Amino acid sequence: MSVVIRLSRTGKRGERKFRVVVKEKRSRRDGAAIETLGFFEKGKNGKKQINKARYQYWLSKGAQPSLTVSKLLE
Repeated sequence: MSVVIRLSRTGKRGERKFRVVVKEKRSRRDGAAIETLGFFEKGKNGKKQINKARYQYWLSKGAQPSLTVSKLLE
């Protein structure tokens, strides 16, 4: 099982809100997640909140972050 850390879209149509989730690579974008690590909102007043301790835990277990998630945490 290949595990990735990526964004899952939430919110109403037209809003740009995402959850940072851990899931199997082959699953759908908005499908069931193993764990939710935080959230991210795009825009002028963009907010983000990510549990970095759990993020590091999943990296130590071999999870691969997506390009977007790795850029968010730089």
